[in-house]
Amino acid sequence: MSLNAILKIFQPKDRIFYGLFENVVDTVMVMAKKLNELVHEPDFDKRASIIIQIESLEHDNDKLTHQIFLELGRNFITPFDREDIHALASALDDIADYINASAKKINFYKVNPQEQGIQKLAECIEQGVEAIRSAVMELRNMKNVAKITSALIKANSLENQADDIYDLSIERLFAEEPDAKEVIKKREIYQVLETATDKCEDAGNVIESIVIKYA
Repeated sequence: MSLNAILKIFQPKDRIFYGLFENVVDTVMVMAKKLNELVHEPDFDKRASIIIQIESLEHDNDKLTHQIFLELGRNFITPFDREDIHALASALDDIADYINASAKKINFYKVNPQEQGIQKLAECIEQGVEAIRSAVMELRNMKNVAKITSALIKANSLENQADDIYDLSIERLFAEEPDAKEVIKKREIYQVLETATDKCEDAGNVIESIVIKYA
């Protein structure tokens, strides 16, 4: 076997990992848009249809994430640390899981999401995922570190905004909602939505670690 053939075997499978991450973050982006669409939809049956779409996308994302883990086992050399690849795949999967959980809870509790707090949190999630997507798309060549940094700062800022929205929404909920059952249901929905923004920040932290090591 020639030296070139041997080197080719041990070359990083950049296209495999980068392509998979890009597919994952594209899927999560669609999920976030669907969630935002869901909380602005007044019709229960139409909301149910959107929730089915979100659940299907979450299953697609699970398959892509599993493929990343399979490729980690197959490839001796990776474009960046194996631990970072695993951490980023897990972080993106967590975002998808919490988006799906948010949609399912809205449906399960039969809560009308036509209220400011829920809608604002869904908007923060969509914008947070968009920021993470922007950063992930730059990992393939990592030439535009400033763009990655800007996207990560935005994701962090949106998480802080979501914290404030959550606090104000909970305060308003306890002050204005007379039905104890509604308080319990809506508080849980707020919590899951806010956690989705936390997961965006977690993904941003993983990306930041990668950039520091390899940019």
